Amino acid sequence: MRIGLICPYSLDHPGGVQAHVLDLARVLREQGHTVGVLGPATRHADVPPYVTRGGRAWAISYNGSVARLAFGPMVLRRMRRFVTEGQFDVVHIHEPNALSYSLATLRGVCGPVVATYHASATQSALLSLSRGLLEPYLERITAGIAVSETARRWQVEQLGGDPVVIPNGVDTAFFASRSKPRRVHPDGPVDVVFLGRADEPRKGLQVLLAAARPLLDAGAVRLRVVGPAPSRREPGVDYTGRVSEEDKARILGAADVYVAPNLGGESFGIVLVEAMAAGCAVLASDLESFADVCAADSDAPAGELFRTGDVADLHAHLTALVEDPQRRADLAEQGQRRAVDFDWAVVSKQILAVYDAVATGTPVTVTRRHP
Repeated sequence: MRIGLICPYSLDHPGGVQAHVLDLARVLREQGHTVGVLGPATRHADVPPYVTRGGRAWAISYNGSVARLAFGPMVLRRMRRFVTEGQFDVVHIHEPNALSYSLATLRGVCGPVVATYHASATQSALLSLSRGLLEPYLERITAGIAVSETARRWQVEQLGGDPVVIPNGVDTAFFASRSKPRRVHPDGPVDVVFLGRADEPRKGLQVLLAAARPLLDAGAVRLRVVGPAPSRREPGVDYTGRVSEEDKARILGAADVYVAPNLGGESFGIVLVEAMAAGCAVLASDLESFADVCAADSDAPAGELFRTGDVADLHAHLTALVEDPQRRADLAEQGQRRAVDFDWAVVSKQILAVYDAVATGTPVTVTRRHP
């Protein structure tokens, strides 16, 4: 099958959607499909040769984070060329609401179009106001995918439709192969890891720092913060900065506990799955999306949850894990079993089933002009 993947966000910068698109392209190509990717990317972006570089992007604040999007006449021209030359059986757009290559493609193509919704938020005034403008284009989507029930419900409430839930994928073998044996008995400080942007309040680093401070002062834990470092650094904390995927896997593979103290705006929790695959015990805020990833309501939950934003509750849970190595080992084992549900071998099969359901045998084409 010939598949065109559209990414709205800059491939010059790391991000969950970008990683998902590139990983999906790689996996599908390994399975023998012909896949091309289009998204904002400059000549400095480290991307595979099957990615069409869509030029620079501009940073826009959205959902408590920063989205780097491309727009303007060149976006339309590059999209038309990409689709025309690709002769794709299916075009798969990610975040079709995004004012970038995604919405431009949705406006300008005819044929089988699959759309994946990654985002979730409690409310979007902008989307509510623009619903009437977007609806004619969203009706062109042949099949919709949401990465979680949270993302699906948000999409239905904001813009209608009823996408099927297919989660993000993870190369679980990559992370599992970097996992090192953990200590079964207490022997020195417990290694705790946070991964995310320290300068984004919704990632919750300040909650973790406050909760971990007594344990740091007592020498009971070592805390490593992986990701862009804040301007103000807490004493006794190891700030690693940005790291490669290889280094991230090795850090998670050596850590005892991965803490996700996020405050909101999360539709999935890809790093939770990566940490599970790497053999970390996972401790996360009780966001609905995190609870789903951790299978919190099952007989063998793959992670522990604490009340979102509650420093005292996080401290209590973290202290209990520090003092109970067997509990950490049990969570790690349950997490590795749970991570298999998100392996790309499973997820790609579900996505391909959607492609097969909508493909007509006629290539996707561009419209004569944009409405």
